[in-house]
Amino acid sequence: MSLETVRPSPGFEELLPIEYRDLVKHGQYGRDVKVSEIGKFKELVEEHPMCAGCAMTLFIRLAMMALPNPEHTINVGTAGCGRLAISQANIPFIYGNYGDTNSVASGLKRALKLRFPNQVKDVVVMAGDGGLIDIGFQGLMHSWFRQEKFTTIMLDNEVYGNTGGQESGMTLKGQILKMAPRGKEVDKIDAMGLAKVAGCAYIARIAPTNPSRVMRTIRRAVLIAREVGPTYIQAYTSCNIEYAIPTPDVMQDAFDVEKERYGFEEIMTDEAKAYITEIEKKQKELAKANAKK
Repeated sequence: MSLETVRPSPGFEELLPIEYRDLVKHGQYGRDVKVSEIGKFKELVEEHPMCAGCAMTLFIRLAMMALPNPEHTINVGTAGCGRLAISQANIPFIYGNYGDTNSVASGLKRALKLRFPNQVKDVVVMAGDGGLIDIGFQGLMHSWFRQEKFTTIMLDNEVYGNTGGQESGMTLKGQILKMAPRGKEVDKIDAMGLAKVAGCAYIARIAPTNPSRVMRTIRRAVLIAREVGPTYIQAYTSCNIEYAIPTPDVMQDAFDVEKERYGFEEIMTDEAKAYITEIEKKQKELAKANAKK
């Protein structure tokens, strides 16, 4: 769980695949990267078995690029489409049993703080709407009420995309699916509202239409979670298979849904706002100083 875990031992570097050497030499370790740098550095996740055109894979790719300190980060996930890509990244991944992600993350964050008191270790939960708002609801809410300091990212494709198309708590009312032929009878759960009630320090709703905004939002969430309290991001990541969205139209769907009902929203407590404002101010000053060198 540090850069030392990926750096080759002396004498072995030339024996490793060039892809691995590129990751160590030209990866994002030890620095913040920008969307404009895509193609100029070795990303943490490049191959995955997810469906062609899946918006979730784009979001996960941006999420990995946004992590402030990937060499000191652990991802927690569970069954679902997203873990197929998340588990392929060069970041430690812990698979929580369905429903246990936030409970696992709570214990992990506490243990890391005890084991590494002088080094910040970030814990990020990334799971689907079924894994978090349905089966994982109890662990999710209690981690928020206990003010556990880690980030939860819901990959909200509004369906159980990995198991055949069942409705989830985040499916829209009236939506007809392969395994919900009569249409959903109740409204979509207001997870944003629940996060507010539970006292999350930072809450955001976002679609993968603006890569720079996605990265900034995730970075803010992770940084605020370090010192202030739990943070939550709800990301629209459509399932082009279960919703029969043609691959070329996936991003147009994201733009349309964002405009109609999933517009960007960012909420933070006064403490979180003051904290992140100070951090971003220092980062800008450092960037200016480096630019002058």
